[in-house]
Amino acid sequence: MTDTPPRRRLSPAVYRRRRLAVLLVVLLIVAAIVLALWRPWEGAAAQRGPTPALTATTDAASAPASPSATPSAEAAEPAASDSPPAEEDAEVEPCSAQSVQVSAVTDKDAYGAGELPQLSISLTNAGDAPCLLNVGTATQKLTVSSGPDVWWRSTDCQSESSDQVVQIDPGQTVSSVTPITWDRTRSSVDSCGSDRPAAPAGYFNLAVEIGGLAAQQDRQFVLR
Repeated sequence: MTDTPPRRRLSPAVYRRRRLAVLLVVLLIVAAIVLALWRPWEGAAAQRGPTPALTATTDAASAPASPSATPSAEAAEPAASDSPPAEEDAEVEPCSAQSVQVSAVTDKDAYGAGELPQLSISLTNAGDAPCLLNVGTATQKLTVSSGPDVWWRSTDCQSESSDQVVQIDPGQTVSSVTPITWDRTRSSVDSCGSDRPAAPAGYFNLAVEIGGLAAQQDRQFVLR
């Protein structure tokens, strides 16, 4: 029988090197696992990109907080406005005879037999500021006369009246929406709804007043 040679025992230094090699392999495996788990989050952060700084138009109440974002001085200051701050509108004054021109208006210069004159009022603001005027039927008065003889007044048989205050701007002209038709008869407060004398052919004048302002010149027309 052959004798087995005795196993040579390794030195302690060899055992230490082997244990270090095994430990190094374990560390490498752990590091590979950690790196595999961490890299997807790093990629997601790279896709998002840097957080943009807030601008002046951003609603701070709805925007998420970003500790890494530092607003610039331009974003922190509100945008400059080209227009000055709004001031309270100055109180609009009532219209006066110096600022508003009142004119009597007829739809024709002459009317044939059976044609009824259409009478109205025109206002023009010749001043440099807007003004207020009551142009309602309660302040309107139209008068038709022939020489000193007054034939018709719009207020003689007026059944309803109303107030309407309007603002007339500089250079603006305001006219009656619906003209008043004169039936070519004599009017009086006692003859409303009854037979009235018909006006003869001849020259007539229309005088108007509205909002306390009277036309400086009558409008002349002819009945044929």
